[in-house]
Amino acid sequence: MVRNTAREIAIHLSYELSFTDRTVDALLDDRLTAESFAALALEDELYAEAPNAKQADYIRRLVKGVNEHAYELDGYIAKYAKGWNFARIPLVASAIMRVAMYEIMYMPDIPNGASINEAVEIAKKYETPETVKFINGILGSFVRQEISQ
Repeated sequence: MVRNTAREIAIHLSYELSFTDRTVDALLDDRLTAESFAALALEDELYAEAPNAKQADYIRRLVKGVNEHAYELDGYIAKYAKGWNFARIPLVASAIMRVAMYEIMYMPDIPNGASINEAVEIAKKYETPETVKFINGILGSFVRQEISQ
């Protein structure tokens, strides 16, 4: 499994946290098993290969970090979502931006450009072209205004 696959799985799990009452640890413990991946692989080839220990740690770190910092991350999304009510932003788009922003803010070993580019590429699979542009614009503004200072 490559890092962009692990990142996309982290986005799926972050999205799932948006509408479940399960704790982040319970969700991760359930989803990051070979059995869970085998079952999900029947529906989505993304799950064809279960993560190794390093990849699972990366996914856990991302999902737990996004969960822990959701309020902060959502504040940045709302700040740069000019003309958009936060409630109108699709949950998948929010999950994609949260994961990218978390990487940018808390995982300095990952280049900002890589986080943004991966977010945009993943968004192309799930969102409309307009939403992809919206995600790219928010992440670009976020980096220019908050990180590059």
